[in-house]
Amino acid sequence: MNVLVTGGCGYIGSALVPLLQQSPEIENIVILDNYSLGSPRNLMGANLDDSIDFRRGDVREYGDVESAMRDVQTVIHLAAITGADSTHDRREETFDVNLEGTKNVLTAARKLDVENVVFASSCNNYGRATSMDLTEDTPTDPLNPYAESKQAAEELLRDTIDESGMQGVALRMSTNYGYAPGVRFNLVVNHFVFRALTRRPLTVYGDGSNWRPFIHVKDAARAYAHAALNPDDWDEFVYNVGSNDQNFRIAEIAQVVSEEVGEVNITYLEDKHPGPSYHVNFDRLANTGFRTEWTLREGVRELADHFRQP
Repeated sequence: MNVLVTGGCGYIGSALVPLLQQSPEIENIVILDNYSLGSPRNLMGANLDDSIDFRRGDVREYGDVESAMRDVQTVIHLAAITGADSTHDRREETFDVNLEGTKNVLTAARKLDVENVVFASSCNNYGRATSMDLTEDTPTDPLNPYAESKQAAEELLRDTIDESGMQGVALRMSTNYGYAPGVRFNLVVNHFVFRALTRRPLTVYGDGSNWRPFIHVKDAARAYAHAALNPDDWDEFVYNVGSNDQNFRIAEIAQVVSEEVGEVNITYLEDKHPGPSYHVNFDRLANTGFRTEWTLREGVRELADHFRQP
C-alpha cells in the first residue's frame, strides 16, 4: 500500500508518519505539505529513507494534489487551518484550505481511483450543546469557521462516497494534547502545561464549565493509521474519536495541570461568549477495535518531562 498524508509535517503528522513507517503493509508514504503550519524538522523522529516521498505543495492547488496522489491507494487528509477561535478572523482562508482543499483531494482521489480516504474532522462541529454524551447522530451546530468548514467538507466526502463507491470515513477528533515533535501550544492542555512550567497563572475564560473531549496526539495518530489500514472495520461514515472517560471541563483541565506540573494560580476571566461546549460519546468507536491508550495525567506529565530534559 502507498499512502498520501496531506499536512504530514504538522502536529498529528509528526506522530503519524513514524507510526505508518512501522507497518509492513505500507511500502511508500507521500507527504504533501506547504510548511505554513508545520516544518520538516517535525519529522526528525522519522526514518527519512526511500519509503518517504516529500512533496512541497498546497492542497488549494489541484495540480499539487494530483501529482502527489499518483500511485497511491489510501489518503489520510490532515491538511487544514486549525485553531478554531482564530478562524473568526481568517474565514475566507479557512474555507479555501479546509473545504476547497478537501474538494481538490476528493476530485483527485476519484480521478486516480484511490481506494480509501480518511478525513480529519472534529468534535468541534457539535458547537455548544446542552445535552450530554453526544453521538454521531446528534445534529451538529458549528460556532466558528473552522467547524463550519469541517462540517461542509464532511458533506462533500459523503457525496463523493455515494457517487463513486470509494471508501471513506470522517474522524471527528477530540482536542489533541501531549508531546509529539510538531507539538502545538494553541491547544488548551499544552498551553496550560507551558504556563505552569513558566510559573504563570492558568487563565480560564468564563466559569470553566465548558466540556471538551481530549485525546493524546499519539492516540490520534494511531486512530488515523488504524482507519487507513483497516477500512472494513470503520464501516460507518463518521466516528467520534476519543474516550468516554476523557471528557473534561476546562476548569478540571486547569486543576489537573496544577496538580501534575506544580501548584499554580488559576484565574477566571468573565467571558460573555465562552465558546463551544460538548460532552461526547465514543461508543461507536469501540466497534472498530480501536482503543485509546493514554490518560490526560500521563500526557501532562510526559509533556512536562520533555520541557524539563536538559
